[in-house]
Amino acid sequence: MRLISWNVNGLRACVKKGFLEILEGSEADVFCLQEVRAFPAQLDSSVRSPAGWHVNFFPAERPGYSGVAIYSREPPTRVDTSLGEAQFDLEGRFIMAHFGRMAIASVYFPKGNGKNRDNSRVPYKLGFYAAVKKKIEQARKRGPVFVVGDYNTAHTEIDLARPNTNKKSSGFLPEERQTLTDWIEDGWVDVFRQQHPGEPGHYSWWRQWGNARADNVGWRIDYVLASQSAAGKVSAAYILDQVTGSDHCPVGVDFD
Repeated sequence: MRLISWNVNGLRACVKKGFLEILEGSEADVFCLQEVRAFPAQLDSSVRSPAGWHVNFFPAERPGYSGVAIYSREPPTRVDTSLGEAQFDLEGRFIMAHFGRMAIASVYFPKGNGKNRDNSRVPYKLGFYAAVKKKIEQARKRGPVFVVGDYNTAHTEIDLARPNTNKKSSGFLPEERQTLTDWIEDGWVDVFRQQHPGEPGHYSWWRQWGNARADNVGWRIDYVLASQSAAGKVSAAYILDQVTGSDHCPVGVDFD
């Protein structure tokens, strides 16, 4: 099976840049989206329910903001969208599809920088991480779990091009990085890093100015984290950095 995740930075805009062609050409069995930024009713039927796909959306309450989705070739046996806290659910950042015992969560983790870029949303971000962790730990007791999406955190210095100038920036703060370390120490596997240990220069997001993408001045903030039982099934983990259409590129895994 193939699982792909992509922050599309606005699905309606991404459709104009080839999203449907990328979806169909991906050979994915499950294709997860973040930052959809549209209500399902605002999407053309070819995007909302393309032939051969079962699609589940969870939009934010606020128009044009956040939102996640899961496209799957097989229908899920169950779909969860609530983390049990209204402050998180209203932003439309979490959806988890169950396929029998296996679960796949598409998650758009918050930024911590706040409106004034003062890191004022870091407490909200860390609280969201904790709520997701509680949810996926419950799912892990039942079977293999993949947690994919835009984590909005670069875990180590090799996960961004300029670590020294970003140590006080949300996305690379010690407390944010420590959260990912805690998850990994609790048995969640960063499958890309497991297969590509110590390799710098692999990024999934680039600023939209200053020639950042062409110069590969980026951040690896889009991950596939897997429970140990899920990670053991992975045969390949990759970053599709040649795919354009968003300021992020897709990431994915192949698994048995």
